[in-house]
Amino acid sequence: MKENNEVTAIILAAGLGKRMKSPLPKILHPVAGRPMILHVIENCKAAGFTDIRLVAGFGLNSVKAVVEPLGVQIHVQAQQLGTGDAVKSADIESLSGDVLILNGDHPLIEAEDLLAMVKEFRSSGVDLMVVTTILENPKSFGRVVRSGGQIRAIVEAKDATQATLNIREVNTGMYLIKADVLQDELPRIRPANAQNEYYLTDLVGLCIEGHLKVGTFQGPKRVSWGVNSQTELAEASRIKYRQKARRLMEDGVILMDPRTTYVESTVRVEPGAVLYPHVMLRGNTRVGAMSSIEPHCYVVDTDIGNSVQIRAGSYLESARIMNHATVGPYARLRPETVIAEEAHVGNFVEMKKVQFGARSKAGHLTYLGDAEVGEDANVGCGTITCNYAVDRKKYKTVIGKRVFVGSDTQFVAPVTVGDGAVIGSGSTITKDVPPRALAVGRARQVVKENYVKDEAAKGDSAGGNEAADKKSG
Repeated sequence: MKENNEVTAIILAAGLGKRMKSPLPKILHPVAGRPMILHVIENCKAAGFTDIRLVAGFGLNSVKAVVEPLGVQIHVQAQQLGTGDAVKSADIESLSGDVLILNGDHPLIEAEDLLAMVKEFRSSGVDLMVVTTILENPKSFGRVVRSGGQIRAIVEAKDATQATLNIREVNTGMYLIKADVLQDELPRIRPANAQNEYYLTDLVGLCIEGHLKVGTFQGPKRVSWGVNSQTELAEASRIKYRQKARRLMEDGVILMDPRTTYVESTVRVEPGAVLYPHVMLRGNTRVGAMSSIEPHCYVVDTDIGNSVQIRAGSYLESARIMNHATVGPYARLRPETVIAEEAHVGNFVEMKKVQFGARSKAGHLTYLGDAEVGEDANVGCGTITCNYAVDRKKYKTVIGKRVFVGSDTQFVAPVTVGDGAVIGSGSTITKDVPPRALAVGRARQVVKENYVKDEAAKGDSAGGNEAADKKSG
C-alpha cells in the first residue's frame, strides 16, 4: 500500500464566483480570518500530501501571491469550460499513483476526512471513488443515481428531471481515482449537456462503460459545504470559529462566551487562559497559561506570556508581552514592541518598536516610538518620544534603569537618559542626560503679583453675578 504522500491533490479553483458579487477571487475570501483556499491546502498538507496542484483562472496574480509561498503548483484553466476541462489543465500526463480531486471553496474539510477517503479508496480496490453525502435539502448539488445499490451516474441539478431532484444523496465534488484511469478516461468526456461544458461527473458513466470499478464513500456533511455567496461565507466563518472554540475549551482554555470569541486556527492558547467575549485572536498569536484577555481586544501575531493581563479595548500587533505584565485598557502595541516581565502599560498608551524594561510603568496617555526603556523606570502621563525628524528618518530614545520621567515630557531623539536620572514635568529634552542627574527643560515660571487691577476684578465679579441673575431669571 502506498503512503499518503504519494497522493496527488488537484484543487479546482478557477471559477469566477459570480454569486459572491465581489471583485476578489472567491477562494481568497476570508473564512475565519484567512483565505478559504488556505484551509483546503493546509488540510491537504496535514494529511501528508506533498504534490498539490491548484487549477486557477480568475484573479490569477492574486491567487499566486497567496498560494505559491506554500509550495503549491499553479495550473491555469484558460477558459471556463467545466470541471473536466479544469482537471485536464493540471498536467494530468505527469500524474502517477492515486489522485484526489477536490474544490477550493470547501473550507470546512478536515485532514481526517481526507485520510478516511484515501483509506477507503485503497482498501476497496475501486478505480474511481465518488465522495457523497446525504443532505435534507440538496439544492443545486449533483444527484447520485443508483441502480441495485450501485452508483450508475451523477446528474447535475440543472440537467435533472424532477424524479432525480428528489434524490437526497449528492456528489460533494470530491473524487479519488487512479492516475492511469484519469489519463485514459478524461479525454473521452464530451460537452453533451445544456451548458456545453465538460463535466467531470461524466467519469462515472465512462468508467462503468469501460468495466472499471466505481465506488462511493459517504462523508460527513461538512465535506459538501461549499461557499458560493457572502451568506455562506459568513456561515462558514461562524462554523470554523465555533470549532476552534470547542477545541480550546476541550484543552482547558476558559471562554466566557464561545459564541462571541473569535480565534483563528493558527492561534495557540494554553490551558488556564481566560478569553472574554468579543476577543479576536489572529495569525501566529500565542497566549500563555493563566493569562486573561478582556473584552474588545484585537491581537494579531503577538506572543503573550504566562499570567499576563490584556485589559479591555487593547490592540496588539506583532508584539511580545512577557510573564506577569499588564497592558491596557485601551493600549496599542505596534510591531517590534517587547514588554518585559511585570511591566505595566496603561490606558491610551501607544508603543512602536520599543523595548520596555521589567517592572517599568507607563500609566496613561503616552507615545513611545523607537525607544528603549530600562528596568524599574516610570514614564509619566503625556510623555512623547519625538522619533520622526524633518529628514524623514527615525531616531532612537534610550531611557535607562530607574529613570523617573515627569508628566508632559518630550524626548527629541536621538537622546539618551542615564540610569537613575529624573526628568522634570513639562520638559523638552534635546540633549543627553547623565546618570542620576535632574534635567528640566522648560520656560521659567513668571509670577506678577497684583497684575489684575481692582476695577477689572470687580467688573469680572459683576459680570459673573449678572450672568448668574440672567440664568436664574
